[in-house]
Amino acid sequence: MDSSEGPKTVKGFLAEIKDTSELMVDLAYAAIFFSDADLAKEVRRLEDRMVEHLRGLRRLSILAARSPEDAEHMAGVLEIAAAVEKIADAAEDIAGIVASGIGILEDLRRDLRHAEEVVARVKVREDAEAVGQSLRDLALPVEIGMWIIAARRGGEWNFDPGRDFTVSGGDVLLVRGPEDGINLARKVMGAPELPEQPDPPEIVLSDLDRAVDLIVEMKDSSEVAVGLAYSALLFNSPALATEVANLEARSDAIHDELESWVLRSAQEARNPDDLRGLIRLAQASEMIFDSAREMTRLVEAGEELHPVIAAALVESDEFGHETVVQPGAPADGRTIKVLQIETETGMFVLAVQRGRRWTYRPKPRFTFQAGDRVIAVGPAEGGEELDDLAGLQREFQDV
Repeated sequence: MDSSEGPKTVKGFLAEIKDTSELMVDLAYAAIFFSDADLAKEVRRLEDRMVEHLRGLRRLSILAARSPEDAEHMAGVLEIAAAVEKIADAAEDIAGIVASGIGILEDLRRDLRHAEEVVARVKVREDAEAVGQSLRDLALPVEIGMWIIAARRGGEWNFDPGRDFTVSGGDVLLVRGPEDGINLARKVMGAPELPEQPDPPEIVLSDLDRAVDLIVEMKDSSEVAVGLAYSALLFNSPALATEVANLEARSDAIHDELESWVLRSAQEARNPDDLRGLIRLAQASEMIFDSAREMTRLVEAGEELHPVIAAALVESDEFGHETVVQPGAPADGRTIKVLQIETETGMFVLAVQRGRRWTYRPKPRFTFQAGDRVIAVGPAEGGEELDDLAGLQREFQDV
């Protein structure tokens, strides 16, 4: 959704609030990864935009309520928006680690390179195939699974460039997506491939290593929880809402374990402030888990959702998609790695239900079977391609 158009409806405001919160989280982790104070400042500026959108949403929601029933439904819309606002608050806390100079472990930056979604910088060469093309024409999210979240031209950053943004030689882009998509993005931008990193030698994990690993685990899991929460709202699915609740409960245990490892690692940390950074990151991730849970409470309670909620989720940049693997489909009997789902369709598989059992964040070696229910998130066009892999023919498009 292009922010330049300006949301003027409840649906538009809600979609923009969702997209802004997700951009804030992406930029906050980019600020951590690159230790970039300018990116951290942008997160705070986006918080001001979020406040304006929330004010507009509240104003229109009050005007739209013409009966007690309307008021009840609009109260649900505002409840969801308030939960999304907390995700933005968590992003601001993450960015605040950089802005305050608390310190970030180099080990954490290294591990963030292998998170399920990563952020990378790439400079566009003058002879690149992308030069002169708009983001709409390039369609990078569906073509290679990568999103351009910011672009620097000269000394000016353009955060959240719209689909009409045209790539020029010399642009420096921040791209977000799967690790396998980084070199694909570099190829489109005319940049040489990054060399493969050698496998690190096997070492005994220290207490600090375990704390860092848990931080990355919390980051990945919190993003899955948010994706499942939006899917639960889109499909009005109590089953997905229950899975969000399970993930949130599990996050409490991970948080407790993390604090234990951080305390044990105090002696091996060169700078105690680095440990404060880890604790702040954990608290922010926990806030994101809690926000995901709050978004799904209405679904858990069996409340009727206002149709504008689903409409806003479809209108946003990324939306949830559900498909079922059919017998003999291209996906039947093949792994996520072989199918290259993320880079081929732009969709990230959040969860797979097989019978009564759920698998969250299935690994690349996960093999699909006929009957699997797949919950994924990504661009609208990617959902159609995922249906093709699953062999699902729809008589009508999802609303």
